[in-house]
Amino acid sequence: MDVSHAERAWVPRIEGEQGPIYLAIADAIGAAVARVELRPGERLPTHRALAKALGVDLTTVTRAYAEARRRGLLDARVGRGTFIRSMAPSPSLQATSDEFVDLGMNLPPLPEEPRLQDLLQQGLSRLLGGQEPRRVLSYRTGAGTADERAAGALWLRPVLGEVDPGRLLVCPGAQPALFAALSALAEPGDTVLADELTYPGLRAVAEQLGLRLAGVAADDEGMLPEAVEAAYGENRPKALYCIPTIQNPTTVTMPRERRQALAATAQRLGLHIVEDDAYGLLPSRPLPAIASFAPEITYYISTLSKVLSPALRMAYLVAPGGAGVERLGAMLRASVLMASPLLTGLFAEWMRDGTAGTVLSAIRKESAARQRLARELLPRASFSAHPEGLHLWLRLPPRWNRLDFTSHLRRQGGLGVVPSDAFSLVAPAPDSVRVSLGAAANRDDLRRAMTSLAIGLDRGGSPHFAAVV
Repeated sequence: MDVSHAERAWVPRIEGEQGPIYLAIADAIGAAVARVELRPGERLPTHRALAKALGVDLTTVTRAYAEARRRGLLDARVGRGTFIRSMAPSPSLQATSDEFVDLGMNLPPLPEEPRLQDLLQQGLSRLLGGQEPRRVLSYRTGAGTADERAAGALWLRPVLGEVDPGRLLVCPGAQPALFAALSALAEPGDTVLADELTYPGLRAVAEQLGLRLAGVAADDEGMLPEAVEAAYGENRPKALYCIPTIQNPTTVTMPRERRQALAATAQRLGLHIVEDDAYGLLPSRPLPAIASFAPEITYYISTLSKVLSPALRMAYLVAPGGAGVERLGAMLRASVLMASPLLTGLFAEWMRDGTAGTVLSAIRKESAARQRLARELLPRASFSAHPEGLHLWLRLPPRWNRLDFTSHLRRQGGLGVVPSDAFSLVAPAPDSVRVSLGAAANRDDLRRAMTSLAIGLDRGGSPHFAAVV
């Protein structure tokens, strides 16, 4: 195929898709954009090259690209090729706001008080003006100092109970922690079980490690233990990945009994658990982590990015029963070397003086206010949410296709949301989108965004005109 490296890197997978092939290709482009597998400005293969790669006729690819352009995904430039369109909406098409609001970015809202910017500035100033500033301005070995691990153990006490700080590793974010945990548990070709709708970062790690992901069914209380057992018999997996609190994207929170049952099932099967507890501390009354019921088989991960701020780019990885701490530490050193001593030192100070708890309480309060605002403006039966969570899982009415709806919001409402394709391990993906509430600068901006979202839901979806002959 006479295409560039970038073009060779992407060919859609359409095997097993139902319906017209050209729509399957257009859907695949939308899903790849949502997963950031294809980025704005990236050139796609020529019509002829893609037709050859997929074994379809040239007309099919031409119709697929036309459909993707209609959805606002592509730009065609005469003599240059077909490119992924920049997702910044044209000002002339925005309905309710002069700025693009990215409700696809899941991050905690900035509370009005205390001002996080002020706390960061004051904390870093004290840290750098202390008696030993060099300790936060240099390289270090190991995954955190004794003080930093002790601060992590104290931080996690509401969900883990008493935990030996020696089991904690301080990581520069949850993604390196997840990479290290799965690297320790599985080899290329092995299977990992996860929810049928799951965190896209897991898919990225699995792809890099050559792991296969198998979806496990869930109900309104989360992953089903009997489904885990059935999937274990079919796949002989090496690990089970789950998000028990405010699941991303469905927002489901497992009750205590389900957590205990899942832990017992994994123990009986001899199956390791990777528990991603990114949102575990957001609820005012946190539930015990699965790791508290099965510490000997659970790799527990908790990040500060989702409960305090992405500016504190750090996370804790708790090794099962203390086993494998040195191996995990070696993996982290080989891949990311260390977490920033400046940030880990700052958080340890915040734990000592109570700032961390104050900020968490303020974020809970602001998140709850934003959830109330969403319930006020959106049809209540249309979405699932946790009253103190960061996002909604919006189920679209039959008149809307998820990718059309996503494109419509970008072009007409100046809003970004994430279609279910980014999360789905099964096909077809449901016609749902994740809507994150924390990225809006303030409640007024969020109110305008929710109003545009409600208007978009109320309008009918665009028909597939390319299907009309």
